[in-house]
Amino acid sequence: MTTLRASYPMWLAGEPATPNLDLEVRDKHDGSLAARVPLASPADLDAAIEAAWSARRAMRELPAYARRDALSHVVRQVEARREELAIGLAIEAGKPLVHADGEVGRLIDTFRIAAEEATRIGGETLPLDVTPRAAGYRGRVERFPVGACGFVTPFNFPLNLVAHKVAPAIAAGCPFVLKPASATPVGALVLGEILAEAGLPRGAFSILPARRLDAEVLARDPRLALLSFTGSSEVGWRLRDVAGTKRVSLELGGNAAVIVEPSWDLDDAAARITFGAFYQSGQSCISVQRVFAHESVFDALVARLVARAEALVVGPPLDPHTFLGPLVSAKEADRVERWIASAVARGARLLCGGERRGAALTAAWLTGVPDDEPLSREEAFGPVAILEPYSDFSAALARVDATRFGLQAGVFTRDLYRAEQAFRELEVGGVIIGDVPSFRVDNMPYGGVRDSGNAREGVRYAIEEMTERRLMVVRTP
Repeated sequence: MTTLRASYPMWLAGEPATPNLDLEVRDKHDGSLAARVPLASPADLDAAIEAAWSARRAMRELPAYARRDALSHVVRQVEARREELAIGLAIEAGKPLVHADGEVGRLIDTFRIAAEEATRIGGETLPLDVTPRAAGYRGRVERFPVGACGFVTPFNFPLNLVAHKVAPAIAAGCPFVLKPASATPVGALVLGEILAEAGLPRGAFSILPARRLDAEVLARDPRLALLSFTGSSEVGWRLRDVAGTKRVSLELGGNAAVIVEPSWDLDDAAARITFGAFYQSGQSCISVQRVFAHESVFDALVARLVARAEALVVGPPLDPHTFLGPLVSAKEADRVERWIASAVARGARLLCGGERRGAALTAAWLTGVPDDEPLSREEAFGPVAILEPYSDFSAALARVDATRFGLQAGVFTRDLYRAEQAFRELEVGGVIIGDVPSFRVDNMPYGGVRDSGNAREGVRYAIEEMTERRLMVVRTP
């Protein structure tokens, strides 16, 4: 079994660079030093931005087939290095091996979809003779890349959330500077090795681990036409506020809820909810955090969910039997533990789990959590979720929406009219019928409203964010 190398270079204007090895990457399971990588300086970031800005024309003029071929190169190389990348994820992110391999598979999917979409960026003809004064005029609209982009990605999906920015950028013809999460930079740096051999123009990409405050230049610098950020709501909106006139695409936090109607098979619902709540130890913005089950099936569903949660194996990420690995840090495990204790102190009942094991916790279910407790109103980002009964479907929809977030929601129902009601009434970016809000395919429009963001990812939709419509009008005298 492979492991991480002792060090990795950063990528500055498409070239490897090792000005220092100041950033330590820790094994999230045992805290040991796993690798060292450079920490980019403000001067490095400035050089990367200048290189991306200077590469705008070369990237814009890169033919569609060449962009497709570069993306297909990534697909082939990632397939060849799949085991290496999955093991690296398990070490640097604490992700159980089965989930790490799944993420590598999704990166492959994302780049493959982008390779296909690179040759489909079209336009439209526009009839202008809708009024006598426009007789003899015709119009055409095409999409052009916005220019150089800045990307900031989080720790929880350090490969696929990088892919959801990088792959559409290449497909659209946009050079970029990427700041990966400091806790999990290695996967992005390995991707840099692959991109360096993809035939992109000089300066088309930089991948630079950096301090958060230094990386704010990606929002402030006017040479970058777009900032795409995935992470916490607080940081995302602050970056939007300092970004000036550039486009800002935000994919932020969530507090995802599920409704379970009595018409649905409870064993199926319990299986899907267990996965949705606890895969990746709950460290996903669309992790199931709140479950509202009809009162007629509440007790039966609780019994099933508790039994499944108690059967989940907590252990080392590289153990193939492990389902629950560590949280990204002991600090985050402390926070989740405190939130559980706070809810219990105010009358909530802990049904199972919440036991601390290093940086990991066993899967926890609670009921009776007050609405103003963090577990109800904030993003838990840990292996904990709450269960509550309901009697009225419309009231349950209102409870789903009783949060500042609005990413995705799940509704287990066989009633077409209630599915339609949920779709039309819930203030979220996506409603998943018959499954958990954690469901995502990499070509679908993904994003939220309210404090969950202001944009949509999913390759074709991200390409739309990274391109702008340009109109040409032709007059025939």
